[in-house]
Amino acid sequence: MTKYLFVVFAVFLAACGGRHADNYVPKPKGYNRIDLPPHRYQPLTEAHPYTFEYSREARILPDTFRGAQPHWIFVHYPEFKASVQLTYHSVQNSEKRLAGMIADSYKLAAMHNEKAYGFKEEVIQLPSGLKADVLSITGEVPSQLQFFTTDTTTHFLRGALYFNTATRNDSLAPVIDYVRKDVLHLLKTLRWK
Repeated sequence: MTKYLFVVFAVFLAACGGRHADNYVPKPKGYNRIDLPPHRYQPLTEAHPYTFEYSREARILPDTFRGAQPHWIFVHYPEFKASVQLTYHSVQNSEKRLAGMIADSYKLAAMHNEKAYGFKEEVIQLPSGLKADVLSITGEVPSQLQFFTTDTTTHFLRGALYFNTATRNDSLAPVIDYVRKDVLHLLKTLRWK
C-alpha cells in the first residue's frame, strides 16, 4: 500500500514541477465581450428647436443637472451606460455670443488635457450645408467625443459623450466607435426648426 502511495505522490510531484514550471507566464486580464446591435435610427419626436435621427438603442432623457436650460437633453444608451449630452443655445444673431459659445466648447474639451494622449479635430460638411466640429479625445478621459455645430445666426448645438462606468477606455473602444457612428448620423440628419 505504501508503495502505491509513494508512486502516486511521485507522479503528483512530477506533474507540479519539471521543465515546464520555469516557462509559466500569467495570462493578461481579459475584457468582457461587447455585442453591438445593428445601427437603426428613429426621428426625434420631442418639441425642440432642432430635430434629428438617433439610435433605436437610445432613449431621450431631459437634462436634470443644475443649470440645465430648456432643450438640453441626453441621448442615453442604457445597455452601454453611456449618454450623449446635447446642449442647445440661441445665438441671437450675435457674433460675440457665438464666439463665446465656440470658445466654451474648446475650453470644455481642453479640460481633458491632463489625461488625454491626443486630440483629433475634424470639420465635417453636413448635407444641410452646415459644418460640424468633431473632437476625438484619446486617453483615460471622461468624454472621448465632443462636437458642435451652428448656423452662426440662430442655433448652436454642442454634444459630448460620457460613460457612467469605471471601465477603462481601451475596453470601451468598440462602444465609443459605435456611438461615434450614431453621432455622425445625428449630425447628418440634424435640421433646425
